[in-house]
Amino acid sequence: MLEFVTDPDDPRLSDYTRLRDTELRKSLEASRGLFLAEGEKVIRRAIGTGYPIRSVLTTRRWLTALEDVLGDATVYVASDEIMSGIAGFQIHRGALASMERLPLPAVETLLKGGGRRLLVLEDLVDHSNVGAIFRSAAALGVDGIVLSPRCADPLYRRAVKVSMGAVFSIPYARMDDWYAGLSQLREAGYQTLALTPDQRATPIDAVKTRDRVALLLGAEGDGLSSHWLEEADEAVCIPMSAAAMAAGVDSLNVVAAAAVACHGLMRAK
Repeated sequence: MLEFVTDPDDPRLSDYTRLRDTELRKSLEASRGLFLAEGEKVIRRAIGTGYPIRSVLTTRRWLTALEDVLGDATVYVASDEIMSGIAGFQIHRGALASMERLPLPAVETLLKGGGRRLLVLEDLVDHSNVGAIFRSAAALGVDGIVLSPRCADPLYRRAVKVSMGAVFSIPYARMDDWYAGLSQLREAGYQTLALTPDQRATPIDAVKTRDRVALLLGAEGDGLSSHWLEEADEAVCIPMSAAAMAAGVDSLNVVAAAAVACHGLMRAK
């Protein structure tokens, strides 16, 4: 159903205008379970993986590209100028969709799902980093992701955009208890490997892995907490070249490290 809008303050667009404010977005997520998907490819992936669509905000020239997946959803059509005013910036991918969240599985449910390789993210609060890590994990064969309680929301618009929709294709769950969270992994039979820049640790592609492995990644800058480093079964590292170490480069940023480590983990025996 097409509805044309000419005013960025139109109350019909509250999903889009109110979700721009971070604190209000958090409140709406809790009470109404919404998130925004940006661009044709991401919207298609969200719909294709079962997320219900509430409405779409787009311009005339993008209607044809999306019409085959929108069904009877409400579609708000606006000019480019109105669209930018509503979104707060130029939408280069042509469309925004308001989507309903699906219930997150409990960590126990995810662990019982039979996945052999998991990532566990501790306190990564940057949405772009979380989105990029989801994209790498999906590309490199990771079976699922566990988030600590304070990790950034994978369905925040920036995370969804950076992941190119990978947040919809890889299952994830959020811990309730950070302090005892790793015990759940051990009880489910996972070997826990803590990624650290410490070059004394076991190289990631040389570690002897069990059938089920969970790789722990810490926040940019601070890395993993001392508690999780101590709780892990083994510390692992990405070997740096001698030249890099001599130049003071002892680590990669968390996104690059996640991609390299996931690749190494897939090769590890």
